[in-house]
Amino acid sequence: MRLKQMIVMLALVALALPVPSQMGMGSQVPTLSGIWRPVVGSGSTYEITREGNKTTMEFAVVGKEDMGGKTGYWVESSIMEPKGGGEMVIKVLETVDGNAISYSKSIIQMPGQGPMEMDSNMMNMGGRRPAQTVSTDFRDKAELAGSESITVPAGTFNCEHYRMKDGSGEAWISDKVSPWSLVKMRDQLRTVVLAKMTTDAKTRITGTPTKFDPMQMMRNRTGQQGQQPQ
Repeated sequence: MRLKQMIVMLALVALALPVPSQMGMGSQVPTLSGIWRPVVGSGSTYEITREGNKTTMEFAVVGKEDMGGKTGYWVESSIMEPKGGGEMVIKVLETVDGNAISYSKSIIQMPGQGPMEMDSNMMNMGGRRPAQTVSTDFRDKAELAGSESITVPAGTFNCEHYRMKDGSGEAWISDKVSPWSLVKMRDQLRTVVLAKMTTDAKTRITGTPTKFDPMQMMRNRTGQQGQQPQ
């Protein structure tokens, strides 16, 4: 794997961390801070349409553990590696205090490789601060447009409809959806809709995590590509 490809993948990892969607600022992850409702075993699959291209992203709450007296939730997401290389699975440990979400640990598993736990320096690539707290409630920047019943591939939901005050986008949320409450989101770049919900989600991470080593991951990927038939 070339360095350029590694940078792309690490950027995808950054996108999977629990940050608030800025409704048009470029994040591909359909998360909205302030409406976090974690339920272990719950999961949501989203269809993301951008410039006529459709992709999917899955989120699931796959476990919890004590984090200094607070309950931490393991939230797992899966993303397809660029150019059809397979599925990348990322699991992040989050704690919640009111509208604030703090996150620390992260485990990543690339296709055909064992899981690796990322340290704070690696998670901070792309401007994220994993040991910090995301405290902004997206509704502080939005106005409630009313209540609506909308239908998406996952079904029909009674939603609160919010529009961003700067006109950059809108979102429909429901307390029936976990973990992010999001049913539909639309901004200047894309449309995101809830495609499926699950109640028995389990982790896709297999094996015992080792310390994240980007150079070793590059060597592993280079070896896998060398074994592929011409």
